[in-house]
Amino acid sequence: MPDDIRTLFDETAIAARVEQMARDIAATDPQNLLVVAVLKGSFMFAADLVRAMHRVGLRPEMEFIHLSSYGAGTESREIRVLRDVESDVAGRDVILVDDILESGRTLAFARDRLTERGARSVHIAALLDKPMRRKSAISADYVGFDCPDRFVVGYGMDMGHKWRQLPFIGYVVQAPAADADV
Repeated sequence: MPDDIRTLFDETAIAARVEQMARDIAATDPQNLLVVAVLKGSFMFAADLVRAMHRVGLRPEMEFIHLSSYGAGTESREIRVLRDVESDVAGRDVILVDDILESGRTLAFARDRLTERGARSVHIAALLDKPMRRKSAISADYVGFDCPDRFVVGYGMDMGHKWRQLPFIGYVVQAPAADADV
């Protein structure tokens, strides 16, 4: 394991939680289910979640959406669609899957976009929830874990395109600042 990464949630805990989330979703008896994974960070979670859904008897179809928010400094950020859902969502139950619900702006945008297209319902499954960072009035319907206010990596999440491949969720250990008076 890298020296600057500490385990927050290990493989066993993630697998157990994903299985439970699939059971919770199945209990709602979704109709014509479409899972929409928010790229890029959710790819491992989404893959594991749809396989777990299959094991509990669901037969979801899968799609992807890739969004980017941009802006200068502290200005309000605009959300751009880099890759959109290609399937017709009208009348379908949709589970929007993301790695982390933090500010909520991107997920609120995606939820509203799918709702406007006529989805019967749009529910959110977030592997990690960081409510202390929320900027939009949104919450996940299915949450894997509450996340401390740390920079997390692994299980699809990255830092500068590194650490996505880790099979666990870890946090980056920040080196102590050098003493300026030395």
